[in-house]
Amino acid sequence: MYYYIPEPPLFLIFFGLFIGVTSGLAFQETLKQQVKTYFKTPTDQLPAKLETLEIRLPFLVMLLGICVFLASGLEVFVLNRWLSYGLSLPLTIFTGALVWQQLGKLLIQLKEGGSKGIDLDTF
Repeated sequence: MYYYIPEPPLFLIFFGLFIGVTSGLAFQETLKQQVKTYFKTPTDQLPAKLETLEIRLPFLVMLLGICVFLASGLEVFVLNRWLSYGLSLPLTIFTGALVWQQLGKLLIQLKEGGSKGIDLDTF
């Protein structure tokens, strides 16, 4: 009797990484563009612009890519697809929610104090 070890999902690892990186770059450029347009025509709409599909779609696709990458990487060691996705999906959702909340707070600070309101050098 032979013990069969399945091939690791290398395609899904690289596909998830590719989707995560490309969507992250799209999210970065969209966010930069919205912040630039806000500073050219200031309104009270900057944190509310985070609710548009234009900015949420790249962020959600980036989370999907990260989830596939993380689950495929876990599948190499755990050898169980359900367990790998069961661990990576809540972790990705939790981390994404924290990043989204922190981004909203950071944009509020940027709106209230400008670029000097975000002082990263103070301890």
